[in-house]
Parts: sequence; structure tokens; C-alpha cells
Amino acid sequence: MSVLVVLIPPRPRLSARAAGGEETSAPPSAGTEFAYALSADMLEPTAQGRAAPALLPKADTVVAVLADADVAWHRVTLPRAPAAKLRAALSGLLEESLLEDADSLHMALAPNASAGQSAWVAVVHKAWLAAHLEVLDKAGAAVDRVVPGLWPGDAPQGHFFDASADAGDAPVPALTLADVNGLVCLPLAGSLARALLPAMTAQPTRWTTTPSVAAPAERWLGAPITVQSETEHALQAARSLWNLRQFDLAPRRRGSRAMRDLSKRFLSPGWRPVRVGLVALALLQVVGLNAWAWAQRRTLDDKRQAQIALLKAAHPQVRSVLDAPLQMQRETEVLRAAAGKPGPGDLETMLSAAASAWPAGQGPVQSLRFEPGQLTLAAPGWNDEQARAFGERLRPSGWRSEYAQGRVTLSRAAAPGGRGV
Repeated sequence: MSVLVVLIPPRPRLSARAAGGEETSAPPSAGTEFAYALSADMLEPTAQGRAAPALLPKADTVVAVLADADVAWHRVTLPRAPAAKLRAALSGLLEESLLEDADSLHMALAPNASAGQSAWVAVVHKAWLAAHLEVLDKAGAAVDRVVPGLWPGDAPQGHFFDASADAGDAPVPALTLADVNGLVCLPLAGSLARALLPAMTAQPTRWTTTPSVAAPAERWLGAPITVQSETEHALQAARSLWNLRQFDLAPRRRGSRAMRDLSKRFLSPGWRPVRVGLVALALLQVVGLNAWAWAQRRTLDDKRQAQIALLKAAHPQVRSVLDAPLQMQRETEVLRAAAGKPGPGDLETMLSAAASAWPAGQGPVQSLRFEPGQLTLAAPGWNDEQARAFGERLRPSGWRSEYAQGRVTLSRAAAPGGRGV
């Protein structure tokens, strides 16, 4: 599964702001370039560089990495509050510790944080982060996770980086120190970093540095340091369990985004047995349907051959068989007529049926009209009850009657039509 790691440019510091305190840099736009790294295993990059959001490589998962100095850290005892009210509860706990209004900040809890236990809370400028996420989302690189570059933890870490404002400026070495007590970013030129150094060197600390400040960092520390590129540092951060997309910045899984997330999950390696099972089931269904269709076709062919054999056995004079049931009926009708027996649509048969159901108390029929398959009898003076009883007595034998204007019409039952009784 491919992962695209996008490095969010550092937020402008006070030196990049106007005298009134407003940021002078323009907000991110579709033309803003982002450093990125594409990886298949989140260990080694397969591609890296800088590109505008619309030109970023496509990947199954997009992870945004924030600069170390853009995330503030506070340790609190997590309150026992409903999920809907947890954000407000955190604001109340941290109100005295925040330098800006709580509503302008975004907060996120550490992975696996539980109520009643001590947990780290990451705090980021909300409008700044939301603007970058929106630019990436509109360009088709919707961010699934936001992670910090470094975070407080049990294993002490020290990372040297270039804190210069512009790429063309001379490198400005700075140091990020992270341990169980928190995280702090300090310039090497100050005395505070030197004051904290003995406490860090007294314990096993993992030291890394970016290539641009490797030489001054080693001179300052007085020991060799593992050189780690920005890409390697970002991939290391992306492998963490952190995700700052919580509360009001949580991704909204709706519409096409939900379908995209579902398709990514379905195509992930963990779902491979499900995909194989569905393909196998589909193949079995196709094979089963074809086998069933073949069996049904064989059954129909056997019945058709049986009809042909019966027709030829009963009527040897038939040489060419086109429609066995129809030809059987015609040949049987010919034999019946030759034997002088009345058929179901002959006058004798229809008169006999009418006589068997004739209403009691009614005299003999005065007139009749016969057409093959239909007999019309004069029935003056019948009431609705007599007409209905006449039809009901004939219906079990397959006859259909209609009564109108003093006449009753008798025919063989077929598709319903007219006024049947």
C-alpha cells in the first residue's frame, strides 16, 4: 500500500510577522509547493521532491507531518467526559496554560489515551492547519492523518534542524529535545540549550541531525550524530500512532470520500482473503448457473423428444414435426371428427352443458345462435341470481357464461373479458 508523506511548511514565527502581530506571509494556495516523500513500506522513499498540491503523486494513504516547533505539548489528567464534550473539557483544563484563545487552537489527544489517566495533548493553530488541509483536499490529496515530527515519550530524542526562514539563507542550527517531561525547540546560539545538555547526555538519548546543520551540530554536541534527511525524519514520524485529525478537524467520511476510503480499505493487503473469497464465490456462481442452465436445457430437450416420439407413435402418418403439441391436437381433432364424436366446441356439447345448468322453473329456450366455440341462448326473464348460479355451475367444467339483455352466451373459459357470471 503506497503512502504519500507531505511536509507542512513551518508556520511563520514572530520574526516573519508585521508590527501589528499579523502574519505577513500569504496563506497556502494551489500554487504552494510542498516537500513530499512517496513510499511503499514507510521505510524507504520511492520518490521525493517538491510539488504543488495538484502535482503530488497519488497514493493509497496521505500523511501530513508538522514541524517540531508548530506543535505545543501539555500534559493533563484526561477528564471523564462524553466524546461530544471532551473538546470543551480540554479547553477548560488548559485555559490557564494557553497563550492564545482556546477557540483559535486545535487540540488532539495522544494515542490510546484513557479517561482518568495522564495523557499528552497536542495543541496547534487551528486556522493555519485547516488552511493547509483544505488546499491539499481540494487538489485531490486528502490527508488521512496528521502527525507531529517529534513528540514527548519515554525514549529521549534530540534532533538538530535548520531554523532559517528561507531556503536561500545561511543555516541556523536549532535543537528539538523530547523526553518524558515534554518537548522544547531551542536555538543552539542561546544558553538554554547548553544548560539542558547535561540532563540529556546523562541518559541514553537518540541524536539525529539534518545534513545542512550536521557539522555545527556535531561541534556543539562534541560527538558524532546520525545524519537523517528531512524525508527520513518525516517517514519516521509517519510510522507513529499519532493522528492530530480529531474533534472538529476529523476527516468527514461522506460521499466520494467515504467511497474512496472504503475502496482503499477493500484493496488493502488485510482484505486480500476477502477479495479472493469473493472472486471464488463469483466463479462458483457462474459455473453453477451454467451447469444448472445446461441441466434445464437437457430436461427440455428430453421432454421435446418425448413429445415427438409420442406424436409419431400415435400418428405415424406425420412425417415432419414442427410443433409436436399443436400437431398432436390437430391430428386428434381429425380422428375425433372422423369417428363422429362431438368436440368441446361443437353444438351438441355446448347444448348439453347449458341443459345441465339450466335454472329450475325456466322454460325451454326459445331461440339460439351458434358459432364454432360460442353458443348464444335466449333467456328472457332471468334475474341476476339465476344468471350467477348458471355461471357458477358451469365454471368447474371449464365453461364461461355472460348474461346481458335477456341472452346468455356460453363459451370455453379463456382470458377474462366482458361481464362474466
